[in-house]
Amino acid sequence: MSEFPAFLLDGYKSFMAHRYAPEQARYKVLADKGQTPTTMMIACCDSRSAPETIFDAGPGEMFVLRNVANLVPPFQPDGGQHGTSAAIEFAVNALNISNIVIMGHGRCGGIKAALAPDTGPLAQGDFIGKWLSMLAPVSEQVSKYSLLTNTERQTMLERFSIRNSIANLRTFPYVRTLEAEGKLAVHGAWFDISTGELWVMDAGGDFYRPE
Repeated sequence: MSEFPAFLLDGYKSFMAHRYAPEQARYKVLADKGQTPTTMMIACCDSRSAPETIFDAGPGEMFVLRNVANLVPPFQPDGGQHGTSAAIEFAVNALNISNIVIMGHGRCGGIKAALAPDTGPLAQGDFIGKWLSMLAPVSEQVSKYSLLTNTERQTMLERFSIRNSIANLRTFPYVRTLEAEGKLAVHGAWFDISTGELWVMDAGGDFYRPE
């Protein structure tokens, strides 16, 4: 077995000295009493868009799920192994979170692959193609805008994908029920890696930059 990466050990030492030490009491409370986050963040695996960093969240403040292209599949209790759906179920029914945020980001590799599903290195994969196939109807809509540049088309799909995931999230019966009762709120957000801009979605599905 290879040695554990040295840069990770260095990072751990820095964490213990500069992050854990000042917040040791908080970690102790979290260890003894468990986590009680109010927000679930469904974000992309992309290493450049960590939600805890973007929103300056401390330990125990967010329940974070990250997958390729921050997708939410529709509710399908078919006996399969559904990691994203399991996390949503746990967050809503066990942690009683009150907010779910679907957070996309600019220059998303997964979204780029979804725009060209038959080409590139991801086309031959065992899992990624199937995962991104849930975006096929949305990709087809975006592809109809012939006057867009490739960059504009990708940004559009990144945002359309958030709307699609929110629609899928609302197929979960407990999400739909709690949202109707005002006990759960569903949100969309998009982060631009290059500029640091945050865009959030209003009730009508439009994105705007909050002040």
